Amino acid sequence: MLWSTLLNYLVKTGDLTVVDAAGKTHTFGIAGQKPKSSIRLHDKALHYQLFFYPEFYLGEAYMNGTLTMEEGSLNDFIELLAINASALGPNLLEKISTRLAPVTQLLLQYNPVGVAQKNVAPHYDISDKLYELFLDADMHYSCAYFTDPANSLEQAQQDKIRHIAAKMRIEPGMKVLDVGSGWGGLAMYLARTTGADVTGVSLSGEQVKKATQRVETAGLQGKVRFLQKDYREMAGSFDRIVSVGMMEHIGVGFYKQFFTKTRELLKPDGNALIHCIGRFDGPGNTNPWLRKYIFPGGYAPALSEVTSVVEKSGLLMTDIEILRMHYAYTLHEWQNRFRKNKEAVLKMYDERFFRMWEFYLVSAEIEFSHMGTMVFHLQLAKNINALPLTRDYMLDAERQLGTA
Repeated sequence: MLWSTLLNYLVKTGDLTVVDAAGKTHTFGIAGQKPKSSIRLHDKALHYQLFFYPEFYLGEAYMNGTLTMEEGSLNDFIELLAINASALGPNLLEKISTRLAPVTQLLLQYNPVGVAQKNVAPHYDISDKLYELFLDADMHYSCAYFTDPANSLEQAQQDKIRHIAAKMRIEPGMKVLDVGSGWGGLAMYLARTTGADVTGVSLSGEQVKKATQRVETAGLQGKVRFLQKDYREMAGSFDRIVSVGMMEHIGVGFYKQFFTKTRELLKPDGNALIHCIGRFDGPGNTNPWLRKYIFPGGYAPALSEVTSVVEKSGLLMTDIEILRMHYAYTLHEWQNRFRKNKEAVLKMYDERFFRMWEFYLVSAEIEFSHMGTMVFHLQLAKNINALPLTRDYMLDAERQLGTA
């Protein structure tokens, strides 16, 4: 079978067993070597689908229940594939995809005003109750910051927003714009700890509603507000602009617009901090399964795709930080909480939905631990003297905020 030939070529590390749709058992790799996994295929169509288009049909087969685990976890299976694929390097189709990326990105990441909101709605406008089942108590749906891998998710998320706040050098009374403000945790933290006046914008009506309720409960009215609005529709001027986990939804073709708007909204001595998922290995395309079922129009860029636009925007890059394993740790904790609350998920949705999200969370973790995905912080300013000459101020501010 074609897929069997492919796995013989691919699997050199680990122990993989596949029971095909006819009940025949096939083994690959090294017997007894970890990671060890055994799967069963329940549909003969997968025999050729997984050969010609595994990037898409693997996830779809798992969510549809036509690929099930016989031994080991889904994590073991995806990790085994990732380790071997990483060692092998990009295949011919991946090389072709990379060559075509400048064209396909414009088509697959088309996110003008209006379309952008339609693209985020299937993911962010579902029930807040779902996210409450696996996020931290402050509802941060982005990479946490693990100063120690043993830290709790709650601690790591608070450390993340403190880390970001320290870089921005916010003073009392400053006007801050939070682009892609989620459920409001970062905006509320900034208002509470720095004395800033914060405006958050999100395309998700559900997030804006929840965030506004949280502001009222916390007694922060007048200090924080949330708008359901595209950042491109904003006016005014701000001392600081922050964006966490939003740039992944912009699309390469709209980066110029994003940074031009950032420069327009930023005061002369202001600065901006962008927190975004990125890729170590250069431009590419979003996994087709992830694009269809989880993040329509989404894309995690290479730094080269971002910095080349910033250089022509009139903004200065004043600091760049790469966070490597932090999102892998975050996603692993999300998985554990998501699985622990399976019965609650099934009361809201169905088994197919649960398996879809499980596959998303697991495959995302493996991307960060084995497949060259990371998170970057990009600090920007309009004035070369807007920030201190060394990074010492960040460390000092982080320590001070730690006692707030």
